[in-house]
Amino acid sequence: MKVTICIGSSCHLKGSRNIVEKLQNFVEQYNLNDRLEIAGTFCLGKCNRDGVSIKIDDEVYVGVRPDDFKEFFEKNILSVLR
Repeated sequence: MKVTICIGSSCHLKGSRNIVEKLQNFVEQYNLNDRLEIAGTFCLGKCNRDGVSIKIDDEVYVGVRPDDFKEFFEKNILSVLR
């Protein structure tokens, strides 16, 4: 599974750095290093939306916030990998 997080200026201001750190911590916590590829990009074309844009494989999710990232991770990443 490939997870690409927008780190462009708009998403950076909305907390993408915090989300990257949380994702890295969850990958370590759940020992997913060999099952998950993390990448960054400067734009996913959804800059006018609230929250950070995240692409998982070919699907783009918008409006992800650091506060609700744990729920997003459990629903869209962890549950798929288990």
